[in-house]
Amino acid sequence: MRLLLASSSPARAATLRAAGIEPLLQPADLDEDALLRDAAAASGSLTVTDAVLLLARAKAEAVAATAAGRSADVLVGCDSLLDLDGDPMGKPGTADRARARWLRMRGRSGVLRTGHWVRTRDGRTAGAVSATTVHFADVTPEEIDAYVATGEPLQVAGAFTLDGLGGAFVTGVDGDPHGVVGISLPLLRELLITLGVRWTDLWHPVRP
Repeated sequence: MRLLLASSSPARAATLRAAGIEPLLQPADLDEDALLRDAAAASGSLTVTDAVLLLARAKAEAVAATAAGRSADVLVGCDSLLDLDGDPMGKPGTADRARARWLRMRGRSGVLRTGHWVRTRDGRTAGAVSATTVHFADVTPEEIDAYVATGEPLQVAGAFTLDGLGGAFVTGVDGDPHGVVGISLPLLRELLITLGVRWTDLWHPVRP
């Protein structure tokens, strides 16, 4: 069986490969901000948990409509946001926003929420959200400037990584660390079980 990941995230792909799964990759082309605005307008409010699950599902469903999606045994969409005081923090995009976020985050804790949406070839679906508390070091303004200057925090949810340069600025996590990287392996396994898919059937052969 083959798993198709509806994402361009190198960290998610690397996490799956390290766990024995060689994913096919097909990023979804979505206007995420517009989707969230429309959902918030329709419901009146949108929690961070609601947002990540909505986006994970939208990514999976968008890719399911493509040729690659229709041929995949299992399709997985994911989306991550840092929940700090109920405020959703995605990719900052600019150095100024990344710096401002770190000045707010340093010495504090936030919850990295990652939505997962799984779809099988025959159209069965399951979704859930992982939540991992992340404790940030009380980094100095000089360290923040140096980190922002690398460009790494600009294109990652919450403006930090656990598996990259930002790892030194995280003092600990409570929960599944894979969820912080962008895909919770234990949660994904549980979702697959509900759909009748065995995790081990997705392992790719190990070649000497």
